[in-house]
Amino acid sequence: MDKILNQYKNELPLKIIEELKETYGSNIPKKILDEVLEEYKKAAIEPGESVGLVSAESIGEPGTQMTLNTFHFAGVAEMNITLGLPRIIEILDGRSEITTPMMEVYLKKPYNQGKDIRKIASMIKEIKLKEVVAEFLINIVESGIEIKLDKKKMEILSITPAIISKALSKTIKGFSIKEKEDGFALKAKNKEQGLNETYKLKEKLKEVYLRGIKDVSQVLPINRGDEFLIITAGSNLKDIFELEFIDENRTTTNNIVEISSFLGIEAARQAIINEVIRVIESQGLNVDIRHIMLVADTMCNTGYIRGVTRYGVVSEKASVLARASFETPIKHIINASMVGEVDSLNSVIENVMLNQPVPVGTGLPGLRIRIKK
Repeated sequence: MDKILNQYKNELPLKIIEELKETYGSNIPKKILDEVLEEYKKAAIEPGESVGLVSAESIGEPGTQMTLNTFHFAGVAEMNITLGLPRIIEILDGRSEITTPMMEVYLKKPYNQGKDIRKIASMIKEIKLKEVVAEFLINIVESGIEIKLDKKKMEILSITPAIISKALSKTIKGFSIKEKEDGFALKAKNKEQGLNETYKLKEKLKEVYLRGIKDVSQVLPINRGDEFLIITAGSNLKDIFELEFIDENRTTTNNIVEISSFLGIEAARQAIINEVIRVIESQGLNVDIRHIMLVADTMCNTGYIRGVTRYGVVSEKASVLARASFETPIKHIINASMVGEVDSLNSVIENVMLNQPVPVGTGLPGLRIRIKK
């Protein structure tokens, strides 16, 4: 059987052969292999096909029909998700700072069946000091701050005075911290501490981290199919993967650059494909996945993410005229002329600019004849 498979190894992708093995076991009928090979050859693109232009057109045309607004989960106004054209631009620009970062956190059994789901969600959410404080008071005379705690909120969020005391000691320098019955009192060790510095400290205190996953500002447990998962506003893939009840194989974020730095470029490529398809389908549109795959490959083929911008993919084009056709043409032409750069006119854009046949389709083959002297 291995001898038969070896005959097809160079003609069929390894993934297809592996899938056939899973379906038929080790004894795959030769007839099936021939049929798969025939269909595979039919799906292959003809030599000279202008795949870049077709993909650009196929993604760009539905893109003009996309909405410019955002969608949010009902009842949770803080958890907006950017969709439509703004989200497509975010993905294809390869932005590291996105408008609405979010994660889909999948859980292991038995938690994915709903066990302690709210407790787990509260463990993931980042808790800051301002969420458990009833009031901040500034003592002008002693240049100090009094923190009055909200006992009910502390109980709901499982926050103890010991957790707060430890967080304050770690964050605040130059102040003595004294625990009181209803909260904490902070007094400046430097008697020359001004009112302005005290007010700045009060604002800083609000953001003191107590527990949870940093940057996760909201959590929403939802039921999808036959299991529960948690949607988060904010993203921190590295820290979430350290929790033992998380299903690392399926948990993901919509921040492509974060995926690339933590899981690698192959995962980022797949994330680009998934995110673009999600946006397109949410708008009720349809684009063949192969067009999106081509864009994802172009963005990731150097081992790191490059946006489709003048600083990313366009900046690394070999053709001077192709770079000049995008943005800042004078800059590209002057820089190329200063170093004596040559344009071999191998692509579409530069030939269109010079009004000559483009090297695709029927313009690809050249005719050569030997002339007798």
